[in-house]
Amino acid sequence: MSRHHADGTGMPSTEHCAHEPAFPCVLGADVGGTWARLAWAELRPGKPLHMRGFRRYACADYPSLAAILRDYIDHLLADGEVGAISQAVVAIAGLLEGDTLLNVNLPWQVSLSRTRQDSGLPGLQLINDFVAVAKAMPHAGRESLQHVCGDDTDDARFPALVLGPGTGLGVAVHLGDGWPSVLPSEGGHAALAAATPLEQDVLRLLTQRHAYVDSECVMSGPGLMRLYACLCELRGQVPRWQQPAELVQASREGDALAKECVRAFCGWLGSLAGDLALTFGARSVYVTGGVAGHLAAELHGGEFEQRFHAKGGLSPALAKVPVWRVEHGELGVLGALAWHAEHAGR
Repeated sequence: MSRHHADGTGMPSTEHCAHEPAFPCVLGADVGGTWARLAWAELRPGKPLHMRGFRRYACADYPSLAAILRDYIDHLLADGEVGAISQAVVAIAGLLEGDTLLNVNLPWQVSLSRTRQDSGLPGLQLINDFVAVAKAMPHAGRESLQHVCGDDTDDARFPALVLGPGTGLGVAVHLGDGWPSVLPSEGGHAALAAATPLEQDVLRLLTQRHAYVDSECVMSGPGLMRLYACLCELRGQVPRWQQPAELVQASREGDALAKECVRAFCGWLGSLAGDLALTFGARSVYVTGGVAGHLAAELHGGEFEQRFHAKGGLSPALAKVPVWRVEHGELGVLGALAWHAEHAGR
């Protein structure tokens, strides 16, 4: 029985590339620590990107990235959707050093040359996952943007900071027109900064357990649970919740410690977003990722907004910067395809 999972997003998948397509077909993928999302598109010059055949895979169910790519292509071929695909772009968390991807969240090692060979995709490219997310932002519809704070305007403002707490913490900057249009960043792995007495207490506990404490250590799904464990220790309580969704729900139902944890997380994330916006001179900020989805209500206003603006004499510089939460489950895939289309056209 196949282990692939339909996502149920309603993405169009009924139009097929002919077996001898007039335009090249390319595979786009977004691979994180938990899920791999794949789709394909026929690249038509001057036409909007149209994703087809969207599927989602649990990374832990497969022995390698190549196995996921091969399974997806085999299903496309079996269904007659495409005749062949040799080009693919995979947006993946991590940093490519030579042939090896450096990543602490994936369930397997990734070699670019080995993945090309085992997947049968000689034209495979790996790009940073948040380069892809940032690349997708101009293609995201206005309906996918939820205003958090700052100016409420439809006008695109660049540079645009894209920040995504999920299995890890992604950071990238869309520079607007020009080449390259996206600046990759490993800002999520910069050292975690504490600004309040509570944050200082949490950082003290984390430094006792980890040789290096980066922002991802707290600003991510696993990080939210680390923060909760630290608060339990500081308050002399036994942890009750094991997953971010459980913790957020408990917070909404009145669990005092869970609520304190969620408020602390949102405040700390707002502080980091403000720091990065100042660092990159961002004129807009987009918050994506699975944790942002769990905290859809809590991120709007409150601790996040207060700490985003709390930058001393530079607070006025952030007052009008619009912050948006993005509700779009296929940004990484869309961005990978957009990246390929842009590079193919140069």
